[in-house]
Amino acid sequence: MARGRAASPAALPEGFPGFWNGTDDLWVFAYGSLIWRPGFPWQERRLASIHGYHRSLCLWSRHHRGSDQAPGLVFGLDRGGCCRGVVFRIGAADVPAAFSALWEREMIGGAYTPRWLTCHSEQGPVTGLAFLLNRACADYAGNVAEERRLDIIRTAVGRSGACLEYVLETDRALRDHGISDCRLGELVQRLARAF
Repeated sequence: MARGRAASPAALPEGFPGFWNGTDDLWVFAYGSLIWRPGFPWQERRLASIHGYHRSLCLWSRHHRGSDQAPGLVFGLDRGGCCRGVVFRIGAADVPAAFSALWEREMIGGAYTPRWLTCHSEQGPVTGLAFLLNRACADYAGNVAEERRLDIIRTAVGRSGACLEYVLETDRALRDHGISDCRLGELVQRLARAF
């Protein structure tokens, strides 16, 4: 990891996974909305792949892209396969604030489990933090029928906006980065045919 200015490890969120010495830059793996709206300052961005997990629209969203009455769906890193995404390098001085923002955004309701993973890029592997889907959480939505999934995406709205916008923006961000996701592409085509 690249060296950076010192920052206080004590400022990190409670439960920060693993040891950080307060001087190294850190990497975060993005596979969904973090690609197009990271919400933290970064110094470098690389295309990267992780193995053992895939991008899946398999998590109920009762906050950001839906409500308690009409939950939306958001992406999670589910078990199996591989995932192409983006890895961001956060400068050491920005790590405490960046991770506080990430914790507030990603750790609502225990839906994700933070883990250090090897992220493979053309420039070489880096160890990055990824937020993996917790299948044991109450909001796991891995078995939603396709037609119902389409209806949910078309209609759900949360405090961060429409579920449809979230899916389309993620698809566009992936394509803008040259990342092919066949399952998401097929889903977007089906959504487009409905209008």
